[in-house]
Formats: sequence, C-alpha cells, structure tokens
Amino acid sequence: MGKLNPKKLVLIVVGILVVILLATSVFIVDQTEQAVMTRFGRFTGIKDPGLHFKLPFGIDRNYTVNVRTVQTEEFGFRTMRGGNFPTYTSQTAESIMLTGDLNIIDVEWIIQYRVIDPQAWVFNVQERRETIRDVSRSVINMLVGDRAIMDIMGRERSAIENEALVLKNETFNNYNLGINVIAVRLQNVTPPAGVQQAFEDVNRAIQDRERLINEGQQSYNEEIPRARGEALQMIQVAQGYATERVNRARGDVARFNSVYDEYRRAPEVTRQRLYYEMIEEVFKDEDGMVVIDRNLQNFLPLLNIGGR
Repeated sequence: MGKLNPKKLVLIVVGILVVILLATSVFIVDQTEQAVMTRFGRFTGIKDPGLHFKLPFGIDRNYTVNVRTVQTEEFGFRTMRGGNFPTYTSQTAESIMLTGDLNIIDVEWIIQYRVIDPQAWVFNVQERRETIRDVSRSVINMLVGDRAIMDIMGRERSAIENEALVLKNETFNNYNLGINVIAVRLQNVTPPAGVQQAFEDVNRAIQDRERLINEGQQSYNEEIPRARGEALQMIQVAQGYATERVNRARGDVARFNSVYDEYRRAPEVTRQRLYYEMIEEVFKDEDGMVVIDRNLQNFLPLLNIGGR
C-alpha cells in the first residue's frame, strides 16, 4: 500500500465506497413480491415490484415478502421429490390422532395459504411457520376429536375441511398474521396399520349395505309405478264396465217406458206384439221350423213349435 500513488489510493477508496453505496441503496423487488420498508427499524411503506432506491448503510431496510405464490404446508408427510414419480416420507407424530369414539386414526393433510398483508407478516408474529403449523394441528385435532372414526373416513371429510378452513382463518386473523388460508385438504385418512384390515372389512360391509339399499330402492322405483299403472288400468276398466251397465239399464228402462206407454194406449195389440216378439226371441236359433197360429190367420214368419 505504501508504494501506491496517493491518488490511486483515494480512487480505490472512493470506488469501494461507491460500490458499498450502490449495494446498500439499490434493490429489486420481484414480480411475485412486495417489499416492506423501514427506516431505523420503523415502518415507512411498501414497495411494489421493480427497481427501487433507499438510504444506504442500513438506514433504510427492505424485507421482501412473496404475496403472489400460494404456499403449502404438509402435515403427516413430507414430499421429498416431486414430478411424475414423487417420493414421500411419513411423519406419524403429526398425523396420529384420537377420534371422538376413542379410536386411533392417521390423518394426513395440507393447507394452502397466501400472504395478504406484508406488514403484518413481517412485524406481528416472530415464529411465523411454527405458528401456522401449530394452529393447523390444533384445529384438525379438535375437529377429528369431535367425530366418530367411520364418519371421518367417510361422509364427514368435506365438513372437516370446510370447518378447518373457517377456524384457521379466524385464528390467524385474531393473531393478525397477515395471511389467508385458501384450502385445507385431507390427503389420507386411515386407521393404524395394526387394525387397518379390520376397518377395510367394515368399509366393504358398509359399501355392500349401501349397494343393496340402492338396488332395493331401484326395484321399488320400478315396481311401484308399474303397480300403480296396473291399478289405474283396472279402475278404468271397472269404470267403463259400470258406465256400460248403467247405460244399458237406462236403455232398458226407456224401452220399457215406451212399451208401457203403448200398452196403456192399446193393451191388446201391445200384448200380442210382445208375445210374438218373445216367441221369435226364444226360437231365433232353430232351423226348419215355422210357427203359425192354429186358425192359420197369422202368416208372420215365426218359428214352428214341434209341428203342433
């Protein structure tokens, strides 16, 4: 250094200062981020994506926060490698829980969240990731502990996910953590390995029961309309027969009344005509016989009675 020209030395020092100045006064915010700005540790504002300047030498500080990307936390397992052939490791200490009917169950789940308030995210909670994980485990344990194991493995999965989403957002809002949970997904819900076969048998029995119920309901839906159709048809036939009989009876009554009126006007003629009509009706199916009166005065084509 003693051999350097003082001018060169000054230039080197100035260059170093300029580099330090630029390094501590210029920063870039990525498109997925926002920068929380402080001056002497006090919040001063938020910078959007782009190139920005600040006071150097640590007077102003920037804390970049990813506010666009959806972040994921895994519980009960860890993804070691993604892609088409992912690999996982089990974390049973997080996933083994006690159900409401005092059974043991292994529940693996994930939560997805996004930072919506960078200032709150930076300043309000110190152990952010640990807080998110602890709250999530507490909520899922509570919801699982309120239900029977068969409900958790079956129809209550969606209800647990929806309730967990609401409860976690309420808790994080109370902590003013600055995040919003957008999804809770139960991945695998299984009984412990020692009793898994028994639970699988129970599940198969439940599925068989549901299948038989559905088949019975289908048969019911097929037979009932058919029986109703047949009953309606029989009712309509009976109503038609009743209408026919009533009309016939009314016709007979009308005919009788007309004959009676004629009889009242000319009793002897009417009586004789009725007699002939009756004889003709009785012997209408006989062949080769002609009926005439004994005095051969009646030449109507009536049937003969035994040749008398």
